[in-house]
Amino acid sequence: MPTKPTAVVVRPATVNDVDLLHRFSIDLATYEDEPDAVTSTPQTLARDGFGADPKFAALIAERGGMPVGFALYTFNYSVWTAARGIFIEDIWVVPEERRGGVARALMAALARECVAKGFKRIDLNVLDWNPARGFYERMGFRWIRNWLPYRLSGEALAKLATSWKAP
Repeated sequence: MPTKPTAVVVRPATVNDVDLLHRFSIDLATYEDEPDAVTSTPQTLARDGFGADPKFAALIAERGGMPVGFALYTFNYSVWTAARGIFIEDIWVVPEERRGGVARALMAALARECVAKGFKRIDLNVLDWNPARGFYERMGFRWIRNWLPYRLSGEALAKLATSWKAP
């Protein structure tokens, strides 16, 4: 008879997790067919997530003491709801642990944080081809069909920044 898998434990990431966060970020970028997109380093993650002015927070999921996933997030604010929310920048579960409750444990921990802090929502973006869309929808996330994500970065960002000068 197979043994029951150990429970998933979710904990806040610490500065000691920056190598793991970086590795998981590369794994996620590779899965999304962007293996060269990660320009962060463990050192920049330490500075930006665990310094005097943190730019993000992260959770680590573990099973049997082994890291099996993470969620990296920032905070946003809605003028409509007059409340903050969580924006999930990245969520990743190692392939051999998928469908084992890891992502649900991470999402539930984020939901608990929202409720405890009086935040009103959790937002995320998901690639149109990603089968995780069904997972998010089963949890209650709704695709906002009339909103399209846009991004300004790189050369276009630099060009816009220098395109107009106040008199």
